[in-house]
Amino acid sequence: MSDISVGERLLSGQPGSTEPGLDLFDRGGATLKATPFWRQAASTFFENKLAVVSSGLLIVIVAFSFIGPFIYHTNQVAANLLLENQPPSAAHLLGTTPAGRDVIGRLMVGGQSTLEVGLGVGLLATLFGLAWGTIAGYVGGIVDAVMMRIVDAMLSIPFLFFVVVLAALVQPTLPLIILVISAVSWLSTARLTRGETLSLRTRDYVGAARVFGASGWYTVARHVTPNLLGVVIVNGTLKVADAILIFASISFLGLGVPPPATNWGAILTAGVNNLFDGYWWQLWPAAVLIVVTVLAVNVLGDALADVVEIRLQRR
Repeated sequence: MSDISVGERLLSGQPGSTEPGLDLFDRGGATLKATPFWRQAASTFFENKLAVVSSGLLIVIVAFSFIGPFIYHTNQVAANLLLENQPPSAAHLLGTTPAGRDVIGRLMVGGQSTLEVGLGVGLLATLFGLAWGTIAGYVGGIVDAVMMRIVDAMLSIPFLFFVVVLAALVQPTLPLIILVISAVSWLSTARLTRGETLSLRTRDYVGAARVFGASGWYTVARHVTPNLLGVVIVNGTLKVADAILIFASISFLGLGVPPPATNWGAILTAGVNNLFDGYWWQLWPAAVLIVVTVLAVNVLGDALADVVEIRLQRR
């Protein structure tokens, strides 16, 4: 069998390829059964006990935030000063806020906006940064120089100054906050993917694709981007965690969404203001949720990177 026919079979997924779940043939003609990718990936993921625990925690936090309000009914719009600053009790398991709102219900509502910002920023920043960095790194030359100087210029703008000016001009809303945080979060992703792409475009398989007449877009989509997945997934999960922390930070400074809407950062701010009055239940639950969510997302990202590496090894 010629080398060309072997290559064609490898690319097409015919017998003799390393595609998941297909038969492999050795030189003697014996058939070797390949382990399906999903089974090997699941085995690798579940071997990481910390990742399994983190996944469970994230599922519980998401269910708490989005399903909890349908089970645990509270009024998070109207204030009730007759119930202000009550300690934990049978009626209010984590007490009440200075406005008389139930803290558990407040954490549920705040979790919705916090998770939405984290996931929205992680998705937008990762996709845009991946596209920007890949194009700049693969094309190179003056295109690369211009695109990366734009990134450098935007990185030189202080984020806090940018947010304060924007908050003075327009009323902060959740979609606007997602766009603002994404506008600065994609920059590091672009620099990371550009550096990886500069390395990948010199690999032999990329050169071979060009020799066989593959277009630039096909080469990027088929040979460059898949090999960036491990780095991008880890970076994307870090962006989710960073976005949650940034959202908490700007809310702590009073630049978040206006009341009665809330988030964990705003709850944290109110808790700090009342901490010395002995109202610990207004601070620590939100702080614990932020820390646990950020740690769980980071651990899950590392585990997903290991799974992606298995896929790349089988290519």
